[in-house]
Formats: sequence, structure tokens, C-alpha cells
Amino acid sequence: MSLNPIPFWFLRHGETDWNAQGLSQGTTDIPLNAVGHAQARRAARSLAAVEITAIIASPLARARVTAEIVAEALRLPVQLDPELREVEFGVQEGQPMGDWYDDWIAGHYTPEGAESFAALRARAIRAINRATALPGPVLVVAHGALWRAFRHAAGLPANVRTPNALPLRAEPGAEGWTLTALELAPEI
Repeated sequence: MSLNPIPFWFLRHGETDWNAQGLSQGTTDIPLNAVGHAQARRAARSLAAVEITAIIASPLARARVTAEIVAEALRLPVQLDPELREVEFGVQEGQPMGDWYDDWIAGHYTPEGAESFAALRARAIRAINRATALPGPVLVVAHGALWRAFRHAAGLPANVRTPNALPLRAEPGAEGWTLTALELAPEI
């Protein structure tokens, strides 16, 4: 299964208390904190300068609310795709991020009760392909591990931490996919 060679925008949700504490969230539905709300508003101001025709988001509150804040600024509806949800981390949810992550991405280890990286990768490709099949450019609002799965499918280094609420442009090309961060609007 491969990615549609169609450019799109990606936005990881704003910060949560668990992000600030370095804890694995997975499918635990942790809300944005005050910093996360401010990050989402700043991303919305930044994204107002680019063309976006559709917003597709994970149904988990931290991504959905981030998408709703952006959607209000862009005057667009938010479509939810359950396959954009974060990975199920099983026994690692609520625990500090650990050294197991590289082994999980490599397929050597999956925490008890967790989704394998291969399953996440397949789900991420399906969801991003559905999003990019819409008239674009589209904005996908989702999660860090899901973005790692996209990076892996795009032939990019997978285990790279993506900042909260930093808009990224994913663009396919003859030499592979490139990612460009959008310059953020000044803080208010």
C-alpha cells in the first residue's frame, strides 16, 4: 500500500498535560491544556495565509479541538476520520516515553495490548489517502505516532518528534517526499 502522491498540510494537535509531562497518550482522550489552546490559535492564524479547502481530523479531543479552532478561523467544517486516531499504546499509555519506541517502529516489540507499528502504518496510509482524495489542498489534524507512520511510508526517518501545532506541508516529488514547516504567526 502506498501514499497518494498528492501534497497536503499536516498539523499535530496542540499540547496536553500529558505531552508536557512526557507521557504516552495513545488513545487515552486527554484534552488540550491552556498552552495547547494557544498553540492551536497561533496555528490557525498562520494557516489563514495558505489555501486549504478541507480539514480532516482525528476524533480524539486533542486533535478534534485543534481542528475546530483552525476551522473557525478558516471558515471550514471539520470532517472526522476515526482512522486518524492515535495509536493504541496498551500498557504504555500514561507511562513515560521510553527506549522501546525504536524497537516498536522497527517491528521488534509491541507493548502488551498495543497496536503494532505496521498496523498503524497501514491505517495512516488509508486515512491520509482518503483525505488527499478530496479536493485540496487538505489539512490533516492528527497525532505524533500517526505522523511517524506517514514519515515511514514516505521513506523519511520515522522516529522524529513533531512539535505540537506546527503546520507542515508534505509534498511528493521525483526525489521523494519533502516536509516544510510553515512559519508561525507572531504570538499575541
